[in-house]
Amino acid sequence: MSQWLAENWWALWLTIFLLFAVVEMLTLDLFFIMLAGGALAGLVADFAGADLWLQIIGFCVVSLLMIGFVRPVALKHLHKGPADRRTNIERLIGESALVMEAVSESGGLVKIGGDVWSARSESGLLAPGQQAVVSAIDGATAIVTGQPESAIQ
Repeated sequence: MSQWLAENWWALWLTIFLLFAVVEMLTLDLFFIMLAGGALAGLVADFAGADLWLQIIGFCVVSLLMIGFVRPVALKHLHKGPADRRTNIERLIGESALVMEAVSESGGLVKIGGDVWSARSESGLLAPGQQAVVSAIDGATAIVTGQPESAIQ
């Protein structure tokens, strides 16, 4: 078996590539696919007739370059999108909120959509009935800013 493996490193590189690809499908964090790219570089180096040490260097260099340069760009493009594609709490940022109980820097309640949220104010005390805008979400607390009276219709 070891004799065959010594003559057919391509099979090991192909197996490593497939394992990293399967792990990437399970994690979806664009890390293991970069390592799979490195394994493909090792596979190509083997087919080109390179020694094992050069294949390993190729794997390491390509993997590190992809993790350092390709992954950040891919993650940036993956997380970027129009507002209508935002989900969960990201969708609440910028939404109007109705103050249900006075909201101060230490706490209060607001209604966003049909849900009541605990809230903190960035701009001083907000009175019940006043309109506010969600500027951030911190855990289960909405951070809100009061709207000027002229903006309420």
